[in-house]
Amino acid sequence: MSKKIVMIFSGQGSQAIGMGKDFYENSEVAREMFAKAGERIGVDFKELIFQENEKLGQTAFTQPAILLVQMVAYRLFKDACPNVKAELFLGHSLGEFSALCASGAIDYIDAVELVHKRGSFMQSACEELEAGMMVIVGLDDKSVEQICTDAQKDGKKVWPANYNQDGQLVVAGMKSDLVSLEQTFKDAGAKRALLLNMSVASHCDILAPAQEPLAELMKVMVKDEFEAPIVSNVTTKAYSTKDEAVALLKDQLVKPVKYKQSILAIAGDVDMAIEFGNGVVLKGLNRRIAKDLKTLNISDMASLVKVQEEVCN
Repeated sequence: MSKKIVMIFSGQGSQAIGMGKDFYENSEVAREMFAKAGERIGVDFKELIFQENEKLGQTAFTQPAILLVQMVAYRLFKDACPNVKAELFLGHSLGEFSALCASGAIDYIDAVELVHKRGSFMQSACEELEAGMMVIVGLDDKSVEQICTDAQKDGKKVWPANYNQDGQLVVAGMKSDLVSLEQTFKDAGAKRALLLNMSVASHCDILAPAQEPLAELMKVMVKDEFEAPIVSNVTTKAYSTKDEAVALLKDQLVKPVKYKQSILAIAGDVDMAIEFGNGVVLKGLNRRIAKDLKTLNISDMASLVKVQEEVCN
């Protein structure tokens, strides 16, 4: 009996210089995908991803770079295992766009342009502001949510943004407001309240100006063709239509990513997860969220062969 597999994709923060290089050096398909994506947005992805530079840390370039490497990994897997079908697709934040692409609802070249512009819209929404994000470790969700709610009543701009796992919740907002709450989080029991190296405040009201431009682009680029449903970061429910994709990914800009809740919602419906792209961020989270959900990863040619041996035969 074939396994029920959820294909998963990480978000911003998973990038690293040199990611995807093994694919590039060993696959003509990968080199062709890099070249075509670069032509679309006028970026030398080989230079952006393989050489030390500041651009890879800028949201407008980080997002297409991550998505491209993920789509290369996914394409090589599909070429190696054409009969393996996804039961579901799931991404973390930016990764939901990779999920959309893997599902067949948007071409990878269009997706590269879409997330490049999404990153630019996000940067523009935050450029006049000192916005940022902070990870809270060792404190339960309700306590973090209550501190944010109380702070909002005092005029501070802070919101829960990423529900990653029990005891790890990322909050977003104005950097000065986040810093002012560092001791409050620690006094409530947090082991750490660490400001992240981010120039945007993702998944909160600050990004409202980016919503309409993103939705308008998606209406042009997204198709009503889904190989399998995608689990929404916003609702934790599966969707499989263009209209839902546009509405939910527009909403995702200002609503928290419920990754932990999404994995818990689907863990009983799938046998395995496969993470595509650089690193093992989601594999690590899954181990702590739903330890019985086996998660494999494809980040280079060696891991591709391992997964191929396990699921394709």
